[in-house]
Amino acid sequence: MRLLTTLVALLVSFSLSSPAWAESFTFTAIPDQDASRLQQRFGKVAAYLEQQLGVEVKYIPVKSYAAAVTAFRNNQVQLGWFGALSGEQARQRVPGSRAIAQGYEDQFFKTYFIAHRSSGLLEQAGDNFSEQFPLAIAGHSFTFGAKGSTSGRLMPEYYIRHYLGKAPGKSFSRVGFSGDHNRTIALVGSGAYQVGAVNYKVWEKALAEHKVDPQEVQVIWQTPTYSDYQWSIRGDVDQRWGEGFSDKVKAALLAIKQPELLAAFPRSAFVSADDKDYESTRKTAIAIGLIDER
Repeated sequence: MRLLTTLVALLVSFSLSSPAWAESFTFTAIPDQDASRLQQRFGKVAAYLEQQLGVEVKYIPVKSYAAAVTAFRNNQVQLGWFGALSGEQARQRVPGSRAIAQGYEDQFFKTYFIAHRSSGLLEQAGDNFSEQFPLAIAGHSFTFGAKGSTSGRLMPEYYIRHYLGKAPGKSFSRVGFSGDHNRTIALVGSGAYQVGAVNYKVWEKALAEHKVDPQEVQVIWQTPTYSDYQWSIRGDVDQRWGEGFSDKVKAALLAIKQPELLAAFPRSAFVSADDKDYESTRKTAIAIGLIDER
């Protein structure tokens, strides 16, 4: 009996002093593309992090940008691959949370405005699509991506308001939200919407894979660059997995060199990031009413 009591005491002591073995470290990613593809991509990332961190790591898929933010707020996940807007929303809801890493390309991200040939805008754009905002998009049908997307909603809406002087609902004949970038491409490609806003990397990947007919849909403008996707981590992970754990997670992300893991994002490398990198996004979101000022 005394031996059993001693063993129980040791197990309790071990579980309290070593929370890393008592629960899984969990992360998610905004569903900016097809969910089944995300599961395949991020499963490999989970295996890599588990090896580097020495704890069980799980990837949990979510169905929407809002769901990713909610999972972070509710501590269902402790780490998130967010866009600039969803990351800001998530960090606002969890005191002490912070951005820790971003893709190299995320330092100068951009949104493409794409148009279907039926809009008549392709001929007007010519080869100078990046030179001037296409004022002629006014009056056409327009689709954003997800409502919480930085590249698919926040930044394009900012420039629409800036150049057209009106909210999207008053600038276009019809406004939609596709849900993700691939659907935006499909909707504009089919002519269901005449114009749309899309993540430039998703567009270039679709083009390279011949999933876009350039005779029917083309880029007509690109935004100035801005900081976008990032990894954000909850502020309480060190209390749960030990002092310095958040820095260990950051180091593991920055150390990713394997092409098959980087292709999951896709990014060429990860670099350090902090909340200040997304200050302009925060101000833009406040200006158009997507988040409240802290």
